[in-house]
Amino acid sequence: MLPDKLDGSIFGEDQPCFGCSPNHPYGFHLKLERDGEGVKTHFTPSDRYQGPPGVMHGGLVMTLADEVAAWAILAKLGKFGFTTSFEGKFRAPVRVNQEALGFGKVVRESTRVVRVQVRIEQGGAECFDGLLTFALLDRAGSEKLMGKPLPEAWLKYAR
Repeated sequence: MLPDKLDGSIFGEDQPCFGCSPNHPYGFHLKLERDGEGVKTHFTPSDRYQGPPGVMHGGLVMTLADEVAAWAILAKLGKFGFTTSFEGKFRAPVRVNQEALGFGKVVRESTRVVRVQVRIEQGGAECFDGLLTFALLDRAGSEKLMGKPLPEAWLKYAR
């Protein structure tokens, strides 16, 4: 089942995801949209997300890429996945207080493993590109990994 909306509200208003929760106190609050065969998001990092002065912290750039990849899977397959590996290259700094665009597209899929290509741009320049791998788990596998029951709103998106 493909979600109509591409934002964290599909998992419930109280879900804790840093990247997409609509209510996380410090999170990105990302909303995505379908873009051809993939997804895209607009995100303007504030000063709270900087590492070096004026530059978004590299770990948070990777967090942004990870979130875009996860939503590319949800948009195409109607499933959530767990990140298993991450390859990426920083090509230019992502500046704070300037809009960045994130793009993600599923490039390889099987019933249990999905690979997603991600690109982050700012001001027309490519700042980051990466290839992320996700495992698609069923309910039992998800609950084992998380160490708790899968929330009700997540059930329909498990493998």
